[in-house]
Amino acid sequence: MSNEYAASQDDHGSRTAPLEGSELSQIERDEQPLLSVDDLQTRFNTDAGMVQAVDGVTFEIQEGEILGLVGESGCGKSVTSRSVMSLVESPGEIHGGHIMFDGENLLEKSNAELRDIRGEDISMIFQEPMSALNPVFDVGWQIGEPLRIHQDLSNAASRKRAVELMRRVGIPSAEDRVDAFPHQFSGGMRQRAMIAMALACEPDLLIADEPTTSLDVTIEAQILEIIEELNERQNMAVMLITHDLGVVAEVCDRVAVMYAGRIVEYGDVVDVFKNPRHPYTKGLLDCVPDPREQQDTFTPIDGQVPDLSDPPEGCNFADRCPFASAECREIDPRLRAVNDDHYSACIWEDPA
Repeated sequence: MSNEYAASQDDHGSRTAPLEGSELSQIERDEQPLLSVDDLQTRFNTDAGMVQAVDGVTFEIQEGEILGLVGESGCGKSVTSRSVMSLVESPGEIHGGHIMFDGENLLEKSNAELRDIRGEDISMIFQEPMSALNPVFDVGWQIGEPLRIHQDLSNAASRKRAVELMRRVGIPSAEDRVDAFPHQFSGGMRQRAMIAMALACEPDLLIADEPTTSLDVTIEAQILEIIEELNERQNMAVMLITHDLGVVAEVCDRVAVMYAGRIVEYGDVVDVFKNPRHPYTKGLLDCVPDPREQQDTFTPIDGQVPDLSDPPEGCNFADRCPFASAECREIDPRLRAVNDDHYSACIWEDPA
């Protein structure tokens, strides 16, 4: 691209030359992040062709930090989380990038080494607890399983610890419920049991995939309070996957906004929400109704997410973007720095 193009301006704001790769992956941090994901590529071989579900995703999580991963359904949030855990199932595969956890590349680990890491160093709360819990084993046995595997606790000791964990996450009458089966728990209690299981070995990183889906607002608030409390008490890092921007604003330190398999905006949650630089982030925020208004004032994002088996040239969001120009359909934008901890994947410096 010419310097003349990079410096040109029009009514949309100033343009910036596209980068090869992401500026985020080139930054030297004062301290090594607990988790560093760089140029992650995860794809699925389907009847419609090769689908690039995660395309060059880059982000970091520091020790004790809560990162929110947000975006529409199907944008790649859950696939990203499963990629970090190396739990992508066929016909999916991770075919590029690095996932560094505590200084070691998880993609170079054997299955046995990954089993040692899962549940002890990294734990995950899955989106639907009823499908994640085994219906034929009692809840206490399942909560105690990571302790028997990773800490070699006896059945009796793991059961005792399971009762303590159930109390810790607010399950009433834990001594009586420890031998109950998942179908005997409500949705909120099953989710608490999943949190207890995930926290059994006091992991350094908790991945929570839509942990409050299908729960009423009271139970949702309680679950988020538990996660925040454990984050503060244990200095546990959290990767919180959600579509709820209000939840992110309330509990997260930083946020990564995903669209069509890519992170399009990333940074300090207050800065990103107060000063969004990517049109998709602006669109998501405009979709949130203002509770102070008597009538709904939100504006939906027009159009459809592109077919990732045949993605368009240029920016994936161009067909839905009110600021798109001809250049947007030619240039493949990557994350670039807006300020010290704010990045946007848009050729416009400040679309408005």
